[in-house]
Amino acid sequence: MIKEIQQLQPERLWHYFLEICKIPRPSKKEEKIAAYIQEFAKTHNLKCNIDEAGNVLVKKAATPGYERRRGVILQSHLDMVCEKNSDTVHDFDHDPIIPRIDDNWIKAKGTTLGADDGIGIAAALAILEASDIPHGPLEALFTMDEETGLTGAFALKPGQLESRILINLDSEDEGQLFIGCAGGKDTVATMPIDTEDVPSGHVAFKASLTGLKGGHSGDDINKGLGNAVKFMNRFLWNASDLFEIALADFNAGNLRNALAREAFAVFTVHRDNKQSLLDYATEFFSDIRNEVKVTEPDLTFVVEPAGMPEFVLDSALQADLLDALYACPHGVIAMSREIPDFVETSTNLASVKFVDKKIVITTSQRSSVESSKKDVADMVASVFYLMQADVVHSAGYPGWKPNPDSEILRISVEAYRRLFAQEPEVLAIHAGLECGLVGAIYPGMDMVSFGPTIKGAHSPDERLDIPSTLKFWDLTLEVLKNIPEVKA
Repeated sequence: MIKEIQQLQPERLWHYFLEICKIPRPSKKEEKIAAYIQEFAKTHNLKCNIDEAGNVLVKKAATPGYERRRGVILQSHLDMVCEKNSDTVHDFDHDPIIPRIDDNWIKAKGTTLGADDGIGIAAALAILEASDIPHGPLEALFTMDEETGLTGAFALKPGQLESRILINLDSEDEGQLFIGCAGGKDTVATMPIDTEDVPSGHVAFKASLTGLKGGHSGDDINKGLGNAVKFMNRFLWNASDLFEIALADFNAGNLRNALAREAFAVFTVHRDNKQSLLDYATEFFSDIRNEVKVTEPDLTFVVEPAGMPEFVLDSALQADLLDALYACPHGVIAMSREIPDFVETSTNLASVKFVDKKIVITTSQRSSVESSKKDVADMVASVFYLMQADVVHSAGYPGWKPNPDSEILRISVEAYRRLFAQEPEVLAIHAGLECGLVGAIYPGMDMVSFGPTIKGAHSPDERLDIPSTLKFWDLTLEVLKNIPEVKA
């Protein structure tokens, strides 16, 4: 499969993508990929600087004849979302991603692929290496830790970047040019675990909910996908009411910016209610499978005997937890009144973990309206305040206000028309992009974001469309070739 990918065009783009797949790069652990780029710059006699946050900036002089063109920043992020199926053995800190071709897609087996944003890194490296691609002065900015907090972009300082045009290579729908994005913040609720003895006469079970697609908590929030936290909690809430189960463990979801795909719970029930509970589990599975049969055809739900836990939650805490998770909003809160079919505000119930004698509930909120972002974060917090949880909001990150009069947008639209004889869509995106932070630090920065088609980002179903990747490459080169000269 690797040899087949090596034969794809453009050859150097795919070469660097395969190189990147070999290098572990979880969020906050990007040292190896940063060192690789540093060595790349040294090999090709390019100026390279790594700032205090770990962001890597590589500079390349204009090609002959393009010295008077305005400078351009090619921007991508170094980290990747590390998600895998529960039955997949993979150590993201050490193991390479093994890509493969499946029809017109590049995929990985059981893990995220890292095309978000590995393909953006690869494009920048291929352009930096090339001697036959015309362009003005180039800066390639590779930022750290985009996926878990945008901390690299937060740490940028005035004066680091010389150019005033930025092309963000981190979008995921070919044919779409993005000129705005939502801002976001996280809301995390924490409470100590109070326990009691397992009730007399009880037997133990484990419930497993798997097979959901998951996905990006911004891009995919409006697609009717299931949420494993919500589904599992719904089962536990009803089982608690019907059969007085006692909950021992609840582990669901994973990353703050991913839709929860899997959920697991351990609980006990009196042996006299054992069969009734199993009958209800069958009924419950039938109900939720019918509700999401179109969007989640691979959903599975199993309840099976388990080893007896050492303890169960205090009954009052269990009731509060299940009530709060049921009440906690998830999904689209508001659609834009200005942009058709555009999600304005949403919230993602990302995960529930029993860890270090605490219950930790992680959520994330997004909105293109700053006041609405605060409102929905407060809405989520209020639910968990009712159970006396400790609730903390992250600082969040700003949105990127669209500029329909942008010059780089005009150049990109015209380039797309020339290349493909089609009109690109010009949109804002509900996901977060680093452009919002860059724009806050560099007021007046002219920005556009585009990329190839990536489906299932932030999930093990992540896949990169091969034909769209060639179009993405061609568009990037055409845009660079048509950047205007510096005004006298």
